Amino acid sequence: MTPEETLLAYIDASPTPYHAVAEARFRLVAEGFNELRLDEPWSLGPGDKRFVSFDHGSFVAFVVGTDPVAAGFRVVGAHTDSPNLRVKPQPDLDGHGFRRLGLSPYGGLQVATWVDRDLGIAGQASFYGDSGVEHGLFKIDRPVCRIATLAIHLNREVNDKGLLLNKQKELPALFGLETKDDGSFRRFLAAQLGIDKAALISWDASLFDLCPSRLGGEDGEFIFAPRLDNLASCHAGLLALIAAQQTASSAVLVCFDNEEVGSQSARGADSPLLSSTLRRILDGCGHSAPQDFPVSLANSLLVSADMAHAGHPNFADKHDPNHMPQLNKGPVIKSNVNQRYATTSRTLAYFARLCEKLEVPVQQFVNRSDLRCGSTIGPISAGNVGIDTVDVGNPMLSMHSVREMAGSQDHQAMARVLRAHFEGSP
Repeated sequence: MTPEETLLAYIDASPTPYHAVAEARFRLVAEGFNELRLDEPWSLGPGDKRFVSFDHGSFVAFVVGTDPVAAGFRVVGAHTDSPNLRVKPQPDLDGHGFRRLGLSPYGGLQVATWVDRDLGIAGQASFYGDSGVEHGLFKIDRPVCRIATLAIHLNREVNDKGLLLNKQKELPALFGLETKDDGSFRRFLAAQLGIDKAALISWDASLFDLCPSRLGGEDGEFIFAPRLDNLASCHAGLLALIAAQQTASSAVLVCFDNEEVGSQSARGADSPLLSSTLRRILDGCGHSAPQDFPVSLANSLLVSADMAHAGHPNFADKHDPNHMPQLNKGPVIKSNVNQRYATTSRTLAYFARLCEKLEVPVQQFVNRSDLRCGSTIGPISAGNVGIDTVDVGNPMLSMHSVREMAGSQDHQAMARVLRAHFEGSP
């Protein structure tokens, strides 16, 4: 399979961050990586391939270098979460002949793109089992829910004023027909898990579009898929880490959860997750002297990989005319003088040099000066860990839509550049 084909499979297997980590775990184990436990000491040596997951929404995978202090860490950071719709703790809404599910928007999703679609439900559930409280993943990949629009006959201005939905009143998803039977979501989910309704304690459940990821365009030049932001970067990092050859520096891939809601969580970028893991890698290798960690950080560099805004041909005036990345024209370096991106002139030069050595074209993005700029894990991780950082990403359209779009050639190019970064170039 080509890198872009394996990306499509990874996305379709990963409707939630929990599934993205589980799929990464499967692929890492198949390539000789062994899992570590957070509650046990680590004993590491040069060449060791290891990974660890954090509450199953974030993970860190790494290959230990031959000189982890003097050569430092080569880190790639991404995030596993995407904007979506989450099922509320008590979601059942009955009336007017229908059963509906109350939903909470997660992150900055484009709400209108979720309507009139076949939606499945996936996530993680907690329940009472033989060994006490247990946790398990579920993926109901059949049409379960639908957010139906109002007929145009009853909403004559929709084509002129756009589809606006009140998130409390008009967003609940149709789930079934109202009957006299117990039709609660709890009963439904328990049945899917094969447990008694009374055993089900809680869930973190997300709706997801059932349309599979595809290559598209006149000559297969596009990727049409959900969650490209930012599973594409997670997958490129995985490809790069698995293919990378061991060098003096330690190669580290960290994929955080909760970036789309600000990263302030125990498994987000605004936590000790990355810093503590890097320190444990050094300690596990026997480098626990007080100066070892700061020396290693001074010799380290983080590539924050998150998808970038491509220039949109129908909305060209929304972009800075000198910074309009195009699909299939290579990775994008993202800059912002107000530190919404962590790129500096030095780190920009580093990444541009990587691309030059590989003969990979590179592009640059700066937001319009009169528009608010988004952000990434880059500034957060740079501030928490104190590590030089460059923000990059592949260009895409329809960001935060239920279905997104990118260039099929850019994915392999990004994976090649990230591999070179892991291998300590230039």
